[in-house]
Amino acid sequence: MKLYSMPSSGNSYKVRLLLALLGRNAEILDVEYQTDALDRAKADGRLPFGKAPVLELDDGRLLPESDAILCFLGAGTDFVPTDPYVHAQMLSWMFWEQNQHEGTVAVRAALSFYPQRRHLATPERMAELLTSGHANLQIMENRLADHDWLAGDNMTLADICLYGYTHTAGERGGFDMSRFPGINHWIQRISALPGYKGLNE
Repeated sequence: MKLYSMPSSGNSYKVRLLLALLGRNAEILDVEYQTDALDRAKADGRLPFGKAPVLELDDGRLLPESDAILCFLGAGTDFVPTDPYVHAQMLSWMFWEQNQHEGTVAVRAALSFYPQRRHLATPERMAELLTSGHANLQIMENRLADHDWLAGDNMTLADICLYGYTHTAGERGGFDMSRFPGINHWIQRISALPGYKGLNE
């Protein structure tokens, strides 16, 4: 398999993390934001939705969207619950991550991290994202304050999905992570897993 991956992106990272935790190999093709490699991948039709990550299967089929790739790679593994309710609970967190969490936590980090986007980081916009991002992190904290994992009693794809942008929310996004001890313990649990690889590994 090949993974077209944006090295700095939490969406691409969550796929690399799952591959590492599963001990599965894929050829990683870096297509960083605003690079010739990204332009070539788009021109060659390797990014059906115009962005990374995209998983290219051995038979050439292309699978875009990070959470769809997680579901594909996670099928039949311990990261996907067999109980129908817990499975649906996992998907609820994954849908919420893309619909709510990423649009605040990841966007604020991106406006700070990427020089090309800093002109969009007006004081008003950054303040709005800080407030809404803290509110979304609190939703996670409400669950993780008295549970080890987001869905059910074991780690699932939901944890990998939310870890992607949450673990750098303080460093990159300027969020006050001291407010969220449950999240911090959850981050420590994931980073201590066998096979774990960090964002820059």
